[in-house]
Amino acid sequence: MKLELFRTLWGFRGRWEQALDELREAGFDGLEGRLPDDPAARPAFARLLEANALPYICTLFSSTPVLPRQADGVAEHLADLAPKLAAAAELQPRLVNLLAGNDRWAMAAQVDFFGAALELARQAGVNACFEIHRGRSLYSPWVTLELIRQLPGLRFTSDISHWVVTCERLLDDPEDDLGPFVERVCHIQARVGYDQGPQVPHPGAPEYAAALAFHQRHWEQVWASQRARGFACTTLTPEFGPDGYLHHLPYTNVPVADLWSLNRWMAAEQRAHFQRFLAGTQEAS
Repeated sequence: MKLELFRTLWGFRGRWEQALDELREAGFDGLEGRLPDDPAARPAFARLLEANALPYICTLFSSTPVLPRQADGVAEHLADLAPKLAAAAELQPRLVNLLAGNDRWAMAAQVDFFGAALELARQAGVNACFEIHRGRSLYSPWVTLELIRQLPGLRFTSDISHWVVTCERLLDDPEDDLGPFVERVCHIQARVGYDQGPQVPHPGAPEYAAALAFHQRHWEQVWASQRARGFACTTLTPEFGPDGYLHHLPYTNVPVADLWSLNRWMAAEQRAHFQRFLAGTQEAS
């Protein structure tokens, strides 16, 4: 199994060509970003992807990004999602990463929504992975595990930093069995969270060593599961971002780190981490 690293466009304000040059220089393999909002811009984006043979992971939101409009129910989310999936399919993404649903819905509504969303993705012909995310249906590991019990066909993007914040702890207690979820993860977003926030100031800082180690153990579990499932390739997107995630100094509002540097650090660290994982599993076999 090989590892492919995707560069996130979250927080990037430059031109697509600049993002492409930077990701190549840093050794990334592909690009992850939102479906361009302007339909007129999508053909140019598609040409860029095709001309550069660039693998693409498309991020979509049901209802409004990033948090959904609270008045929207299941029907509104599904009606919004259908044309977005069709538009994403035209870009031929490696997979479509969906931030979907609403954390306020009752379980019966959640089941109805995800069952219908799976069918919409099938009709669009895309590989859909639902991202675990605060404010959305998959904000909690326990809600997600119940959805899996009722809809075992669900597949996921794991950004477990969100669950660390939701549960206000690293999920490393013996009672924290996330096995059914791990067995369905298709894509990893690699950001390190801690008990009071979704993003540490820097993942290499020694004061956050325990948080980094927890996330890396989780990613190893995903890799082991994917290899057992026959994956030839695993995808990972370093996803440190802005919008309140990046720490700033008080009064001056100066960011404590540069986002691109954080994501480059995470890419290099997880590239080395993956090689350690492969070496360790070969020794054990």
